[in-house]
Amino acid sequence: MFQDAGEILMLLWRTLRSLPRTWRQRRKVFEQLFEIGNASLLMACVLALFIGGVLALQTGPVLAERGLGGFVGQVVGLSLCRELAPVMMAILIAGRIGSAMAAEIGSMTVYQEVDALRTMNINPVHYLVLPRLVAICVALPVLVVVAILVGWLGGALVAFLNYQVAISFEGFFGSLRDGVDLLDILNGLSKSAAFALVIGTVSCHQGLATIGGPRGIGRSVTKAVVNSIVLILILDYFLTRMLMQLD
Repeated sequence: MFQDAGEILMLLWRTLRSLPRTWRQRRKVFEQLFEIGNASLLMACVLALFIGGVLALQTGPVLAERGLGGFVGQVVGLSLCRELAPVMMAILIAGRIGSAMAAEIGSMTVYQEVDALRTMNINPVHYLVLPRLVAICVALPVLVVVAILVGWLGGALVAFLNYQVAISFEGFFGSLRDGVDLLDILNGLSKSAAFALVIGTVSCHQGLATIGGPRGIGRSVTKAVVNSIVLILILDYFLTRMLMQLD
């Protein structure tokens, strides 16, 4: 475990040091942006819509019973901005994109394509890791913003259609506007950027560390997804504590 942690940190450091080379790899960055962002947009919207709806469905009647039905917009808005949107989008990207990164780089490692890059004096970190890490750090916060907006819409629809709450769209978004400010959205975006670094670094490290043929590729994919999700949830706790103290 400590060896893996050290290798992951060293890979992250080497990738951050190579950031000035990003412009040379811009074509690969754009390809990864399309794969991570555009190809994941529909799933992100569906997931966010139902997360917002479930939040309104669960909290709306409870608040209405206590005469606080007008605050359902604040509850849904804050929950999505600060916690659910960044965490759920990060888990979605870890399962969909992190596994693809680990499988692609892992297959290149097993079939000695990474060794061929080194033979041609091409640094695998610059060629393989850097474009993926830059792309995921750009795409994930954008997906989180979209998820927040779609989740608000889902919460407003459920709050309007649920007879136990029956709050209008104007009332929902008025409550949301009173309780959510720009700092709350930036809170979620900062978390999503940290989660993106975790997903990209862990997935690429598992790909580069793959051994043992096709079975080894499967193990690397599984470890990449599981480790990413575990680290996302652990990091979420510490980031939440730190951001609450800053507030």
